[in-house]
Amino acid sequence: MNAIIIAAGSGKRISNDVKNTPKSLVKINEKAIIEYQLSTLKQAGIEKIFVITGPNSEKFHLEDVTYVRDQNYIEHDILGSLMEAKNFIKNDVLILYSDIIFEFKILQQILESKKDISIAIDMDWEEMYVGRTEHPIAEAENVQLNNKNQIIKIQKNIVNQNEDVGEFLGILKLSSKGSEIFVKKFNELIENHTGQFHQAPSLLKAYITDMIQELVDLNIDVEPILISGKWCEIDTMQDLKNAEKMFPNHVC
Repeated sequence: MNAIIIAAGSGKRISNDVKNTPKSLVKINEKAIIEYQLSTLKQAGIEKIFVITGPNSEKFHLEDVTYVRDQNYIEHDILGSLMEAKNFIKNDVLILYSDIIFEFKILQQILESKKDISIAIDMDWEEMYVGRTEHPIAEAENVQLNNKNQIIKIQKNIVNQNEDVGEFLGILKLSSKGSEIFVKKFNELIENHTGQFHQAPSLLKAYITDMIQELVDLNIDVEPILISGKWCEIDTMQDLKNAEKMFPNHVC
């Protein structure tokens, strides 16, 4: 299995001190976010890792990774950044946001999925937003499930009425067939789609969640992997301080 880490974003929301630093290189207890990810991936035996970089690409000096430079990062959002590496979306592949830290047991749960397309979801996500005033709950990338545990909606700020809503971790797993489906559908959209794309103003400005919603709407099976374990997203200084407490001594 290979892995693709989308690391084209900056740390400007965290603080002015790191606004020109790729967010994945921001340090948690003296260790960069992406180094936590690489360590956990390698612990699972995933050796072939691609890192998509954007602005300040020259600041990356990681060993044993293959870089894909997103030279068009101004023109598109995270889905577009991912598709700069579409030649590597093949066979079994993990796709990860670069601003999350997660413990090894979460990765193990994800790797157990046998489905062609699956995404990691935390159903106990709301407790992580207690006191998280700099990143309000309305910004969560939510996933709504039906009574058969099938995904019906994925977008920000889904109101939780029936305890059927979780949060997308930012980890997507594709089998060889799933990779083919994902790339094929994106290529079709590039050729034919115009105007708004789900929650995005256009396909160019789309998120990965918009693409997942497209697959769901096409009745393509996307499996929810309901994880349990310790993880966090780092988007603000408040998040960074919380991550330092959650992952002391570089332990994942």
